[in-house]
Amino acid sequence: MKLIERVSGHRTDRRPAEGAPTTPAAARLGWLDALRGIAALSVAVYHFALPFYWIPHGTRVPYYLDPGIFGVMLFFLVSGYIIPASLERRGDVRGFWAGRFFRIFPVVVLTVVGSLLILPRQYSVVQPWAYDHPLLTLVGNATMLQDMMGVSNVIGVMWTLTYEMIFYYFATALFVVGWHRRSAPIAIGFAAFAVVLGAWLSLGTISKDLQSTRHLVAAVLLVLLMAMTCISTARPELVRWGGIMLGGLGLTLVLLNGRSTAFETMMIFATMFAGTVLYRLEHGQIERLPAVLCCAFVAVAGFLCGYLYNRGPALWRTWSGSWMSFSYAYAAAWAVFVIGMLLRKRRFPRWLSWLGAISYSVYLLHNPLIHAMNWMLEGHAPIVGWKERGIQLVAFTAALLIVSYAAYRLVEIPFQNLGRKVMKAVNRRFPAPAATAAAPRPAGAPEGAAPAGPEPAMSGNRG
Repeated sequence: MKLIERVSGHRTDRRPAEGAPTTPAAARLGWLDALRGIAALSVAVYHFALPFYWIPHGTRVPYYLDPGIFGVMLFFLVSGYIIPASLERRGDVRGFWAGRFFRIFPVVVLTVVGSLLILPRQYSVVQPWAYDHPLLTLVGNATMLQDMMGVSNVIGVMWTLTYEMIFYYFATALFVVGWHRRSAPIAIGFAAFAVVLGAWLSLGTISKDLQSTRHLVAAVLLVLLMAMTCISTARPELVRWGGIMLGGLGLTLVLLNGRSTAFETMMIFATMFAGTVLYRLEHGQIERLPAVLCCAFVAVAGFLCGYLYNRGPALWRTWSGSWMSFSYAYAAAWAVFVIGMLLRKRRFPRWLSWLGAISYSVYLLHNPLIHAMNWMLEGHAPIVGWKERGIQLVAFTAALLIVSYAAYRLVEIPFQNLGRKVMKAVNRRFPAPAATAAAPRPAGAPEGAAPAGPEPAMSGNRG
């Protein structure tokens, strides 16, 4: 979830919360980088699949513990933990969304355009539906809400970006109405919904056919344009309107038009808000007992949802092999995150933190590289020997790291820097009006400080 002291404008109080840890920013962010590195590696290994052939009965591993779900849920925990810090540190909704735009879209555009230009049609990573409905696919994916509008993800792994985006909507809405510190009850609410109604909520009730999908995309685009226009003015009242519109849009899509099962959708948001609860616990913004009870409930609910509901037709929605693949992976993601948090003051391997820094590019680029590898091996005899498989794994890993690092250095960092320059120019040309009303703070809530370091890259993937 997201926080902040003001609806728009800049923060005026940067004092640390009473009792907040004083861990150096580099050490604090190092453990998050390490977790993102683990998550990225897990997802890439899951899609590459080759290592599963190297151990006895290894191909059954995803049946018992799905590395893709593990990586995804670990990414979502990290996002839930760090995104509120980003919003609170900025104290500026307009600046937050500008930062999100320059953070997310450039690598997506690079990946999609590069895949279309380089890979032949028979080895394309772009979904076939996108070729049949190019305009609808373009507009739907440009909103990053495609996975809840009945529009095919132009690249399968982009489904998680929809959940990330709607999480930002919820965070913005909660912030502008002053409910941004209520992470625990919101996390519990999503988890309880998942457990009680996880197999009941119908899917795709709005986008039933191509025509209704077109109408939904057009309506969503209109709402988004209005909401972002309001936010871009930086006027407190209009920012509040825009934030509420985003939150309402996100909730409508989640409840009425999800693609995945209701239990997975609700547990994703419960997990993200639980990550926020852990952030608040570390910064003294919530007492230990409520935080522990909340996170324990969410973790148990996620495991139980898999056991109860991830069977039969649901497996096609969650892209998993059994209830165990979901439940064990979900529990493992929680375990790894908690261990990382307990070790946050320790130094993590530099290579793991480096992998975390480039994890967003790894996330988007590993599938196109797998398709490119298959194209290059066309006509080659099947690779079965240990030596040949080892060479293939090393070559693929090296290529992925090199390409991802290049994308990080040449696309991610320059566009983030450009975004900061653009916002400085915008703030000079169109300064935010003096805020007349700060977002109300719940009674007794301490004033917390966000980490001073840069926010980590977000999101994981599978598909």
